[in-house]
Amino acid sequence: MPELRKDPVIGRWVVISTERGKRPLDFGRREATPRSGLCPFCEGNEDKTPPEILAFRDGGKPNSPGWRVRVVPNKFPALVVEGPLRPKGVGLYDMMNGIGAHEVIIETPRHDRTLSDFSVGELDELLLAYQSRLNDLQQDQRFRYLLLFKNQGEEAGASLEHSHTQLIATPIVPKRVIEELDGTARHFQAKERCIFCDILDQELWDGRRVVAENPHFAALAPFAARFPFETWILPKSHASHFAGIDAEQRRHFAAILSTVLRKLDVALDGPAYNYAIHTAPVNDRRDWYFHWHIEIMPKVTKVAGFEWGSGFYINPTPPEEAAEYLRELRLDPVPTEPP
Repeated sequence: MPELRKDPVIGRWVVISTERGKRPLDFGRREATPRSGLCPFCEGNEDKTPPEILAFRDGGKPNSPGWRVRVVPNKFPALVVEGPLRPKGVGLYDMMNGIGAHEVIIETPRHDRTLSDFSVGELDELLLAYQSRLNDLQQDQRFRYLLLFKNQGEEAGASLEHSHTQLIATPIVPKRVIEELDGTARHFQAKERCIFCDILDQELWDGRRVVAENPHFAALAPFAARFPFETWILPKSHASHFAGIDAEQRRHFAAILSTVLRKLDVALDGPAYNYAIHTAPVNDRRDWYFHWHIEIMPKVTKVAGFEWGSGFYINPTPPEEAAEYLRELRLDPVPTEPP
């Protein structure tokens, strides 16, 4: 029988549609639309992007070949850095200038590689680039929130095939984040505990929705998963800001992220996916109850009229079944060096 499940953090309801029950092989891979033309993110095309903000290099001058990870401003930014905010009211409506930052983290110089091909060391270096840019941007007093997100594949909204992450700084805290902050605050006020820590304790004890774990992190299929094979990775020790993790924690995060992405890649035949790192707002002292995490969402079903009209999601794969499948999936040894 179908189930209605409530997300314990923000109160969102999800339909687990067991009547439509789907296993990994039921999700046929969609063929991406072939794209042609020059890729501005490939090594050798550095002049096709704005000048780099950050690069980890084996050699060469800035904005030239020889880099391993490269960060540049988005050529077509959603928000721009220059200018004042100037918030104002227009009758009932509120508005301000579109001030922020929009950067692209180019993850590899090679067009044919994705994160599931990366060694743990390469992922660790990418995460270091994430941290570096977050720590720099949070110095700007105009910014309230910094969102790191990845669109992998055309179905996930990627406009370029070359593997990359985006970072957008906004002058307001997004509604989705406010919902999480409010939900975690309510739980803390009632129980004086972090709800994500409580979720971790329960899930690690129960075990049915655990995908993988290591000394510092756990990967879980959330109880009220919106999408088939949706997976969250959370630090086992309470922490509110991703940018604040140390080198040992970052290495363990890289290791479990590698495991999860590789398992999803094998289980779902290289799916398109989105991921987003949920971290506390800039200079926001909610350390005692907000718990940073990453949400990974394979794009194997469509969001349609019912979802848009109701706010519910319909998930045809129970998270317990998805977690069991991923947990038991055996992988080849993790790569230690790039091919």
